[in-house]
Amino acid sequence: MAENIKPQGNPEFDWDALDLDGYSKAEKAEYADKYEATLTSINEKEVMKGTVVAITKKEVVINIGYKSEGVVAINEFRYNPDLKIGDEVVVYVESQEDKNGQLVVSHKTARMHHAWERVNEVLRTGEVITGFVKCRTKGGLIVDVFGIEAFLPGSQIDVKPIRDYDIYVGKNMEFKVVKINQEFKNVVVSHKALIEAELEEQKKQIISGLEKGQVLEGTVKNITSYGVFIDLGGVDGLIHITDLSWGRVNHPEEILELDQKLNVVILDFDDDKKRIALGLKQLQPHPWDALDEKLSVGDKVKGKVVVLADYGAFVEIAAGVEGLIHVSEMSWSQHLRTAQDFLSIGDEVEAVILTLDREERKMSLGIKQLMPDPWSEIEGRYPVESKHKAKVRNFTNFGVFVELEEGVDGLIHISDLSWQKKIKHPSEFCKVGDEMEVVVLEIDKENRRISLGHKQLEENPWDVFETIFGEGSVHQGTIIDQKDKSGVVSLPYGVEAICPAKHMKKEDGSNAKVEEQLDFKVIEFNKEAKKIVVSHVRTYEEGEDKPSASSKSGKSSSKSVQDINRNTEKSTLGDLDALAALKDKMEGEEGK
Repeated sequence: MAENIKPQGNPEFDWDALDLDGYSKAEKAEYADKYEATLTSINEKEVMKGTVVAITKKEVVINIGYKSEGVVAINEFRYNPDLKIGDEVVVYVESQEDKNGQLVVSHKTARMHHAWERVNEVLRTGEVITGFVKCRTKGGLIVDVFGIEAFLPGSQIDVKPIRDYDIYVGKNMEFKVVKINQEFKNVVVSHKALIEAELEEQKKQIISGLEKGQVLEGTVKNITSYGVFIDLGGVDGLIHITDLSWGRVNHPEEILELDQKLNVVILDFDDDKKRIALGLKQLQPHPWDALDEKLSVGDKVKGKVVVLADYGAFVEIAAGVEGLIHVSEMSWSQHLRTAQDFLSIGDEVEAVILTLDREERKMSLGIKQLMPDPWSEIEGRYPVESKHKAKVRNFTNFGVFVELEEGVDGLIHISDLSWQKKIKHPSEFCKVGDEMEVVVLEIDKENRRISLGHKQLEENPWDVFETIFGEGSVHQGTIIDQKDKSGVVSLPYGVEAICPAKHMKKEDGSNAKVEEQLDFKVIEFNKEAKKIVVSHVRTYEEGEDKPSASSKSGKSSSKSVQDINRNTEKSTLGDLDALAALKDKMEGEEGK
């Protein structure tokens, strides 16, 4: 070792010729050769095996059979806390000697070189290796494999989705190397790959033995809004939400939870057995089979509204046992309404069983039956000729439907709205929502119909008009319009009459015109048709004749009508009380 040390000073001085220790030059060469033969031949950048000969707090001394030992920092052996003197380890020769003549080695680098060789070999052979899960990282875990940090993606941890990666940290696991990036020195490992092969074999066995009606044990793998996926041991099946429970289920999470183990029954599968339909409720007896045998039509039941539609509400009276309350059974009213007008989801209701079919497992219910039927004593509450207030509900071409009370509607025919006005459509007379007085004309209890009238609240003015505008009576009138050459004449009290064209000529031979005020004689009075025909010609053609008693009466009545008409708007029927008084006055005069 000393002969490798180059002395300082005069370079021409021959130190080898100097006999310092009693050996000749030839003897030194001989002994040097023998010493070199005892040393191991090493090359730089090479991985070699060595033996631990000493351990201090900071360093580990390793003998690799070279003329000097290698020294490695003890922190390179942190992975092996049980290291002791005599253990064989690998080192990487960085340099045969440094400036101090010391051998430079690295255990960490040796492990890396050795690890890359092993990792590449494992990738080729498919060998299963064991690694240590160091920590969690984004998207997966970091695993120590032969001293190399490899990446374990979250999707490669297990065949089922993993939600908590931390449970694997600090544990040893078996892996297969699935990918190596030589350029970036990246290694990807998989634990899932180890169990997929085993599961594939299990899957084949399970699929080959599948039968409808077979009961298997499974584990909840995933929960969706439409159903639950069950792991049957490598084969997935779906329990649709409708097959979870005999009762209504809003979301599968109400029934099951992730990783829950349970028994399921196979309902169906496709030809390839890739889609498997499972059932859970089928393992339980149907609630209809446990329904009280004494329950029958007419009985009262209580339940909760679970489904609401325009046409009705489904009420659950027991888990899996539902009855339908049609909207027509919610109220005695005949008006078109929706179930939402009466009930809401979650309402607790009492109802009466209307129909019950145990074989078809169907039941219809009603709630209006718990209230008295307004038609049961209809004659007592609404006798014929009685007067009431009603609310206008809707129109038809032939009349007005009004509501007397909830569940009791009546019809006012268009002809019973007014004595005098000729109404083409009820909307000309009133509006929906109006309150109007009516009188009961007729009751048909069996068919739940009531005929009502509005004009009957007043005396028929045509009874009075018959005495005032009798044939032969003369009245002053105003021509307000002309239709087909005939004139429309406004008489007292707003009564309109027709004056044919040939009766429109005046005494001077000219034709009467609109807005002219003349005397007219009634030549036709039809109370049923509410029609009055008058003539101006007759007033002067017959003027020289002596007037008859009826003519006097007509003139007298005409004068009396004019007196009242001055204080009455011509656009209305007038004051019927005044007409009645006038009638009495006229009858008194005729009596005299």
